[in-house]
Amino acid sequence: MIDLYASEEAQQILQIAIAKETEGGELTRTQLMEIAAELNIAPETLMSAEREWLDLKSTSTQQALFNQQRRQQFRHHLIRYGIVNGFLFSLNLLAGGVGIALFIALSWGIGLSLQGWRAYQSSGFRYQRDFESWQRRQQVKRSMNNLLSNLFNRFLNA
Repeated sequence: MIDLYASEEAQQILQIAIAKETEGGELTRTQLMEIAAELNIAPETLMSAEREWLDLKSTSTQQALFNQQRRQQFRHHLIRYGIVNGFLFSLNLLAGGVGIALFIALSWGIGLSLQGWRAYQSSGFRYQRDFESWQRRQQVKRSMNNLLSNLFNRFLNA
């Protein structure tokens, strides 16, 4: 009887075997190319897979930074919410009522809760759209910084 493995199963088995064979679970690029050659994987395919892996790794790192910034922004807004509404409630209690402070706290609280939900959501269409927008803004910032740096260096060298 011939044992057949699904592609994912074969990949998992090979990952375990490679991890056991290598010291510390790390491979050099040469070792990786040798393993690929033994598996009849063309060097071009390996290079393409490596580029794809690097892109995925970069995207994952950028998403982690994006998530961190969104959550930090939410925490800052939450602190402001607490300070401002605490002050407004104190003023209203001293004036003898709750009045407008309750309306402001509820209205602002609804918006803040939506922002919190978005800050901790890391999938879906809206998340992807926000992430891509953030990536474009980061690219524009990097381009502007490079342009200004080059202009400044030219000005100093002139």
